[in-house]
Amino acid sequence: MTTALSDVPPIYHPPLDPYLTILHRDRDFLVCDKPSGLLSVPGRHPALGDSLLTRVQKEFPKALIVHRLDKDTSGIVLFSLNRKAHAFVAAQFEARMTKKSYVAEVWGRVEGKEGTIDLPLAIDPDHKPRHRVDHEHGKPAVTRWQVLGHSENRTRLRLFPMTGRTHQLRVHMKALGHVILGDEFYAEGEALAASDRLMLHAEELSFRKPDGSEVTFTAPTPF
Repeated sequence: MTTALSDVPPIYHPPLDPYLTILHRDRDFLVCDKPSGLLSVPGRHPALGDSLLTRVQKEFPKALIVHRLDKDTSGIVLFSLNRKAHAFVAAQFEARMTKKSYVAEVWGRVEGKEGTIDLPLAIDPDHKPRHRVDHEHGKPAVTRWQVLGHSENRTRLRLFPMTGRTHQLRVHMKALGHVILGDEFYAEGEALAASDRLMLHAEELSFRKPDGSEVTFTAPTPF
C-alpha cells in the first residue's frame, strides 16, 4: 500500500504556554499577540488544526480574523467580533490605510539610517511556498526600513510594510543583502543558525474604529 504525501503528518509543534495572549478586547475587536510557531489559521492537514483562530474561537465563537501573520512571525493579530466591525476595518487593510511596524534582527551590518525597498514580488514556482523578486510578473511591494542598532554580525531594524504581500519583509530583506536571522526559507549557514526562531515581530498596529477614533496597539518584542 502506497502512502500519499498528503497523508504524511507535517512536523508541527505549536507553543502551548501561553496558550492565548489577549492584549485588548472591546465590543468590536480583539487584539492578540501571536507567538512564533503558531499558525494564524488552520492548515489543510488535520495535524495543522491548532491555530490562533481556533484558539480564539473557543472563547469567542463569532470572532473573525482580519489579517494574518506567517507561522514563524510573532506579534499583533487583529480579530473582529461582529460583521459590521469586520467590514469596516477590512476595508482599511484593503485600502492600505492601516499603519503597521515590525522589529527584525537581520544578518550583517546595514549601512545608513533608513531607506525604502521597492521591488515587485511573486511566488517562486520552483520553490513553493517561497516568494521572489519578479520584475516581470510580480505585484508591487514597498517596505521602509529604519536602523535601530547594531551588534556583532547583526542589525536591528524597524520595518514598515507599505503593502501586504506574502513573505514581503523576508524577501525584501534578502534582496537588501541582509536576511532575517533564523529564516528557514531564505537564510542559510550562520544567518540561519544564529537564532532558533524567525527574528521578526509585528510590534505595532494602528487603525480607525467604527466611531472614527484612531487606536494604536503594541505587542512587546520578545527578542
